[in-house]
Amino acid sequence: MQPLPDTAGSPAAGPYPDPDALAKALEELDYVTDPGLATALFLAMGLPQPILLEGEPGVGKTEAAKALALLLDTPLYRLQCYEGIDAAEALYEWNYPRQLLRIRVAESGGAGVSEEDLYSPEYLLRRPILQALEHPGPRPAVLLLDEIDRADAEFEAFTFELLAEAALSIPELGTIRAQFPPIVILTSNRTRELHDALTRRCLYHWIDYPAPERVAEIIRRRVPASSRPLALEAAEALRRVRSLDLAKPPGIAEAVDWVSALSLLDIEHLSAASIQGTLGMVLKNREDLEAVAAHGPAWLAGSP
Repeated sequence: MQPLPDTAGSPAAGPYPDPDALAKALEELDYVTDPGLATALFLAMGLPQPILLEGEPGVGKTEAAKALALLLDTPLYRLQCYEGIDAAEALYEWNYPRQLLRIRVAESGGAGVSEEDLYSPEYLLRRPILQALEHPGPRPAVLLLDEIDRADAEFEAFTFELLAEAALSIPELGTIRAQFPPIVILTSNRTRELHDALTRRCLYHWIDYPAPERVAEIIRRRVPASSRPLALEAAEALRRVRSLDLAKPPGIAEAVDWVSALSLLDIEHLSAASIQGTLGMVLKNREDLEAVAAHGPAWLAGSP
């Protein structure tokens, strides 16, 4: 990785003077972006302000956070959201087994243990949000709240208010305030509508499924052994697949996996036979497989 430019006297976005420079740097790490997304990430770094990335599964929302952390040479703290997630899994919890062991060791020696001894930082289990707030710099960490739409509305609201202050109050220890507030990236697959209080305070960017030419470029970067004609044919085939009403339309990750498998099989061009033998790399649902099969492998290969 080439050294980052000097950031003295500049905001968090300082390593890169404009969105074009950021986009070029991301592409050097094989994350292919577009001007809209590059601008949104640049602003999220520079303002700083949380950014909400929405789009269908597999369009590169999570990869954007990973690429940005790699580019800035800063930690990525990822919180995978799901239904029922609570504050303890996002913030912190106390290591009760270690605390209990400390009490028993003290009692066996005839000594006592104070509350201050038990509730000290060494017994604190730090979860992603607290880890991001405590990051010592010099650049802010990247905090990824992945699939925030899968959490319930109460957790969504609580999390955002906490991040807006870049601080966390722990009753036993006091307030922990971030010296370097993290770059916060939220992703959503739109399984439910997010609350207006969240969306209006975030930068927003919709990531659409890329055009076949861009998908082919991404494939070639991820699978260097693949031929350009095969990558483009696979991208066009997936465009046809995604035109159908499928339960789980394939994303870019499936395109990369598919071309990886085809290359391993020494296939340089799509054919009906190669499609029939490898379609399970693309579609992971029986009904979707049947829907595509109804059109025939020749249709998927683009044959007349």
